[in-house]
Parts: sequence; structure tokens; C-alpha cells
Amino acid sequence: MTAPTSASDTADAAVSAFTQDDIILVMDFGSQTAQLIARRVRDANVFCQIVRNDLTADRIRELNPKGLILSGGPASVYGENSPKVDPGVFELGIPVLGICYGMQLTCHALGGEILPADSREFGRAPCSVSGSSALFEGIPEVFTAWMSHGDQVRSVVDGFQTIASTSTCPNAAIQHAGKAIYGIQFHPEVTHTEYGAKLLDNFVKKICGCSGSWKISSLIEQQKQVIRDTVGTDQVICGLSGGVDSSVVAALLSEAIGDQLSCIFVDNGLLRKGEREQVRKHFTEHFKTDLHVVDARDRFMNELAGVSDPQQKRKIIGRVFIECFREEAKSIPNAKYLAQGTLYPDVIESGADPDGPAAMIKSHHNVGGLPRELGFELIEPLRDLFKDEVRRMGAELGLPEEMVWRHPFPGPGLAVRCLGDVTEERLEIIREADAILIEELHKAGLYRAIQQAFVVLLPVQSVGVMGDDRTYENVAAIRAVQSEDFMTADWFPFPHDVLAHISTKIINSVRGINRVVYDVSSKPPATIEWE
Repeated sequence: MTAPTSASDTADAAVSAFTQDDIILVMDFGSQTAQLIARRVRDANVFCQIVRNDLTADRIRELNPKGLILSGGPASVYGENSPKVDPGVFELGIPVLGICYGMQLTCHALGGEILPADSREFGRAPCSVSGSSALFEGIPEVFTAWMSHGDQVRSVVDGFQTIASTSTCPNAAIQHAGKAIYGIQFHPEVTHTEYGAKLLDNFVKKICGCSGSWKISSLIEQQKQVIRDTVGTDQVICGLSGGVDSSVVAALLSEAIGDQLSCIFVDNGLLRKGEREQVRKHFTEHFKTDLHVVDARDRFMNELAGVSDPQQKRKIIGRVFIECFREEAKSIPNAKYLAQGTLYPDVIESGADPDGPAAMIKSHHNVGGLPRELGFELIEPLRDLFKDEVRRMGAELGLPEEMVWRHPFPGPGLAVRCLGDVTEERLEIIREADAILIEELHKAGLYRAIQQAFVVLLPVQSVGVMGDDRTYENVAAIRAVQSEDFMTADWFPFPHDVLAHISTKIINSVRGINRVVYDVSSKPPATIEWE
């Protein structure tokens, strides 16, 4: 959905959470890989959530996790404003694993000494296991670990013993003799650490006692029942965008409550080629939902006429979307609930979880729903899931592969890929060029290897020669990235012949483009979208 959002309106109203007997909490101390830790734990079929680092021991006891993981972070434990942990968490009887800063913080809280390392460690390092520990069960005595730290644990208090070391880090891993408290200076969550996934699997299953029964198939049935219990006999509205998130929500609701679901799809004229027809086909033929298609193309284009500022574009599109949605919603009787495809990273980055990290990284996510004055209660059945888990759920629900694996598309649509003025002519140019790019990626077998690919129409014209004629036409940029979580991304290293073929086909097939360039910027410092 394209509606603007308000993180402050969310957590109390949203119907979302999957109830889990086994849960691991990741306490976030500012790590860039906190989400990656959670993903790795979920890969072990154990449910995991990220929480604030300042949660009290009493609150953690209420949440009743099977284990705690303290993430890394950029601070030094002796820093004036460095994040701390409630020492009471080490008295709860819950297994604790500290990673990097989390290890240093654990030792510092329990009386250990943390000092700047004699030799800073960044990158791969041979790590030697000593003694016996359930943490390293099934892991060779020497393996490669990924280090990224300037401080390290110089000495540990009585009760702790060293269970692994490197040439420059004598306490690369430690464990307490009488309590299930562990610390590792390296990062098991990154792929550069050999057996990192095995180490985390050992912690959550052998040490924390998790069963490893958290699976998408069981979640589907569980969430269907949650939806039925919540909705009762009322009607639910789902805003369809054509993307995988809203499509999975609609499919889940359709199976859960059948004809109590109505979907609204607003055609704003800023869609990809064939998107309206695809949505209509899947949600009238396959799922047979009550689909309301609002043709608002002229309305959006009139509002966007002459507007080139990207933020103003977003505001206009959000406002007009709400107006269109509100008008159509009035035609649906007994509608009490609004369902939308909020994901777990959206919740984290918007600061919308009362126990989650507090810093608001992004304010434009699909968190909070349409304004409260519309009078809906919010249903967000995916708000505990990562993108790859949503795709797996979509496949389990029977959504077609082309929809499950479709690349993300921004809420404002092609308006933020059409830099400068948004006109029908320029939209048609970018729509055709983008369709060619996607078609050629499929032909080359590269579509699934790339997490997001699209064409941007630049507000630049260049001189060209086509046939015997001199041209002065538009420049198009291709953007293609690889990313696990879309918080960071690298540009995709195309085979040169494939990139050359795509460029040639766009120039030869799309009137109005005479030059194609390729964006080789990573995120950060660039963003994935251009506007």
C-alpha cells in the first residue's frame, strides 16, 4: 500500500503476533548485523525477535524467552554513553550468548576487564577451540572466524573459562562453569565465519533447549486461526499493491475468512507494465476474492502535473491514495478491519515495536496503516516475518512463482523512478524499458540472482546517432542490486555481454531513449531507489 504511516499509531492496534513456546531474544546494542543474527536463528527453525538493549530483567522474565543473544555494536563498554545491560538478566537462569560487544558487556557487567586490543582484528582469523563445550559441538578444533573489534576481554572473573582463542585474541570465546553464560568475540552470524550457523544452532537447541519446530507451514494454520478469532463475522479490507507482501496477506486472509475479505486495488497510473491485469487475474480467478479496482489514473496525473520534487511527489501520491481508498471503502459494508503487508524489518526500522529498538531509522514504511479517522482496526499478519519468510509463505499458499519472487516496487511507483516531471509520455518510456530489462533477466536466468532491478528515466537528454539521423533523447539508467535484507546492497556484476544486449534492446525498442548507463553504486552510501 502507498499510504503514509505513523509509527506511533501501531503496536496497540495491530493484530499480528505468532504465539511461540520457544523464542530467542536478540538484544540490539547498535549492531549492523542484529537482523542477520535473528535470521540465522530462524534458519534453525527457532522463532527469534529483536528487542531493545535497555529492557529490564523483569520485562525479559515476562517475555519468557528460552535464551538471550546480546548483539555486537560500535561502542566501547567504557564509553560515557555506551549502551549497558541490566545485570539482573544474568540472574534469570536464561542462557545468554554475548557476541563481540555483547561478550565484552557481559564480562564487564560481571567484573571482567575490557581493554583496547594490542592488535586490532578485522576480517578472517584462524580460531582454535580448547576444552569441551556444547557451543562448539560438531565444529572442528580450528576454524575460520570473522573478527571486527578494537577492544577485547583481557581477563575474566572466577567461574569463566576460555574455550577458544586466536593468535591476537586469547579470549575469543568463553563460558561460565556454573551458569549457561557464553561469550564469543567473533561474529557467527556472517557467512565469513565457518560453522557460524552450527554454533548458533548449538546455542538455541543444545543449550537453550529449543525444539526447532518453528516452520512456515505451521505458522500459516496458526495465523489463520488468529485471524478468524479476531475478525469474527466482520468484513476485512486488504489494500493490494501487486507486490508480494500485500499479495501474501490477501491470500492468507482469503483462505482464513473467504468472502469476508474485500480487496481494494488503486490503479494510480504509476504501475509496472501489465500489473493491473496480473492482480485482477490472480485475485479473481485463483483466489476468487471480492476485488475492487479503482481507476484513478487521471486523478493522480492531474495532481502530479508539473511536480518534480521527489518528496512532494510522495506526499501527493500518499494523499490521493488515501482519498481514493476512503471513497472505495465506503462501498464495502460491515468493514471493521484493514489488513496490510507490514514486515518485521519495517517494524524494527520504524520504532513501532514497544520492546524493539527505539531509534526510528525510517518513517515511510508500511507501519501504522491508513489514518485512524478511517475507523479501521489494523491486521498485520506478516509483521513478525522477514522477506524470505514471506516468500516461503506465499509459495505454501499457492501463489504463482512470478508473484512470489517478484522484485520489490516502491509505494509511489514509477513516479520516483521517473526523475523530474511525471508525464504520460515519460511513464510509457520507462514502463517499456523496465519490461525489457525484466524480460531479459528472466531469459538470462539472472532474475532470482538479483534482489531488485529496474530502469530509471533521468531528467537528462543526450546527443545520439540512429541511422543517419542525429537524435537528442532521454538517458535511462539500469539499477540492479544484490541484498539479503535491503539495509545494505551491492550492485550486481552483470556479464558484459548480457548488459550490452539489454542496453541495445532498450535503445532499439523504446522510442525516446538513445543512451543507457549502469549504476554501480552500493548502499550505503547510495540508496537502492534514486528518489
